[in-house]
Amino acid sequence: MTRDTRETAGEGYLLDNRQAEAGERFTALSELFDPSTFRHFDTVGVGDGWRCWEVGAGGPTVPAWLTERVGPAGHVVATDINTSWMRKEAGFEVLRHDVAADAPPPGGPFDLIHARLVLVHVADRDKALRSMVEALRPGGWLVLEDGDPALQPLICPDECGAEQELANRLRSGFRELLRQRGADLSYGRKLPRLLREAGLVDVEADAYFPISSPACTVLEKATVHQVRDRLVAAGLATDEEVDRHLANVAAGGLDLAISPMISAWGRRPAA
Repeated sequence: MTRDTRETAGEGYLLDNRQAEAGERFTALSELFDPSTFRHFDTVGVGDGWRCWEVGAGGPTVPAWLTERVGPAGHVVATDINTSWMRKEAGFEVLRHDVAADAPPPGGPFDLIHARLVLVHVADRDKALRSMVEALRPGGWLVLEDGDPALQPLICPDECGAEQELANRLRSGFRELLRQRGADLSYGRKLPRLLREAGLVDVEADAYFPISSPACTVLEKATVHQVRDRLVAAGLATDEEVDRHLANVAAGGLDLAISPMISAWGRRPAA
């Protein structure tokens, strides 16, 4: 899900959660990645009475799942710098919060802290990671999930024609805009090491790489609509190229992929 970021270097978060397309992106990201995320929650044993912090929640699906799992004895707080996509009556606490600038929210220490597609975009990601680790109770779990576009940079891995070449060229422009805003496009692969360096134990990781899902198509259309003005302004694409790509996507002939999502989890040592 799109995440907890502040404006960086006067440019702002590229995929602004205030835009109408953000809701479409949240829905597509949930369809693509929620099953994998929930599998990792099962792996670490999320259960009755747990206190959980969902960082940069964006939409409601992950904190809602956690709320049901922890039951009345537990507590879930969902934070983001823009909370407009979450209903405050959803059964979990909703707070406006910047993980890289603000102290951890009340309700800790936490049994589980989770962030998906957050730190890759945060300028001071080292500080954000330290803040999350410090907010864990002894024995608590941190689950981080971030993409690694540098590991697999193509939106059309099967570049078999002009339509696929155009899609990959526009995706290259999108990555350039992300880099200009301080995103670390190889951050996902670093997660296991960073968790160990932060003092966590029992660290494991895996990766998920969806290809040719209807949700990939929805995500691509919403993303391109959100960034087209910046692509054109930066000279990375023309309006005609963007329109042609959107028409190609709508025609349904492209096998669109998502960058590998690397998930890593580790436990704060017991006191």
